[in-house]
Amino acid sequence: MKLDEVRAAEEKMLLPTYERNPILFVGGEGVYLIAEGGLRYLDLLSGIGVNALGYRHPAIVNTVAEQSQKLIHISNLFFHDGQAKLALRLTAASGFDRAFFCNSGTEAWEAALKLARAYAGLKRSEGSPLGTKFLALEHSFHGRTMGSVATTHKEKYREPFAPVMPDVQFVRFNDIDDLKAKFSPEVCAILIEAIQGEGGINPVSQEFFAAARALTQSTGALLICDEIQSGLGRTGKWFAYQHYGIQPDVTTLAKPLAGGLPLGAMLCTEEAARAIHPGMHGTTFGGGPLACAVAVSIIDAIEKEQLLQYVTETGTYFQNQLRSLAAKHPVIVDVRGLGLMLAAELDSAELAKKVVAEMLVRRILINRTSETVLRFLPPYILDKEHIDEAIEALDDIFTEQAPQTAISSTTGAKK
Repeated sequence: MKLDEVRAAEEKMLLPTYERNPILFVGGEGVYLIAEGGLRYLDLLSGIGVNALGYRHPAIVNTVAEQSQKLIHISNLFFHDGQAKLALRLTAASGFDRAFFCNSGTEAWEAALKLARAYAGLKRSEGSPLGTKFLALEHSFHGRTMGSVATTHKEKYREPFAPVMPDVQFVRFNDIDDLKAKFSPEVCAILIEAIQGEGGINPVSQEFFAAARALTQSTGALLICDEIQSGLGRTGKWFAYQHYGIQPDVTTLAKPLAGGLPLGAMLCTEEAARAIHPGMHGTTFGGGPLACAVAVSIIDAIEKEQLLQYVTETGTYFQNQLRSLAAKHPVIVDVRGLGLMLAAELDSAELAKKVVAEMLVRRILINRTSETVLRFLPPYILDKEHIDEAIEALDDIFTEQAPQTAISSTTGAKK
């Protein structure tokens, strides 16, 4: 099917949940996506942080071919060796004891929320006065299912589905006093993204993270860290919380875990896991043989190719280049992030939208989040030459847009 045919079919039959760009991709190689007609696009978004090894990486291609000849799916009523192998790798990398596998990030987050409520109930039965309340952060994003969306701060995600799950209160980002004021024994868990993704690539402060850890330890509440976008090497460590030297009680991950196959995971301590027994929770497709085999091969590739160190080095170079760009163009008001989870915040939502569109014209894929933030989530195999290409394109765009920005400012049209 050609692009026009696909668009017409989707407009007639699909629920309109995304505003798609008018490009039909038919393949990929390395850090490039390939559109119909053979046009190559430098992908600095990697499927919103999913394609950590880029496209057609041998580790993934070979594993899919091999495992698909064996088993793709069996019921979780029976054993296969994939879940144990993957759980061993993830617990070793994360410092946790147990794993639950599911289909997506939002399902992993749902499992974490259910675990927190179940654990609080267990503790109450043992004499601890834990309640059912969650503290989440302003600007957070944890997914789109009903529990996840209830703990997501932006009203546009929650309001259409109200009333959402009760007993969620939002804390001002990095405001320790607000956190302490809202914390009590009624709280069963504090919910944190070490680096907020959809919220604009905002790292939580060391002091705030430490305060959250101390508060939860004072009552026995759980500290739950969402690593769905930042986890599995994106920041140069396996998990972003490892930059802080703070170990949560629960974490969730998904996006890069199986290289594009649906797979999420919740990891937790042995203590928290006491609250779950057979029959309380489950999933049909989570942790299937194919997805688990691919996930193990991705972890193997990250280790074999020393990609954690490479992400750190390449991310530092990328961030420095963005900072040099900011020094040249005052419309860039901030550059932040860790590893290859980076952002350049602009002083105008309109400008940010234009930049994303102009980069697309130049066949470079990025996106905009929190209205004014340019987000970069490239594959871990990105080279410096790709970064230089992107920086040069951004430089050209900002230079071209500068006169228009100045005109808008003087006429009062700039927002």
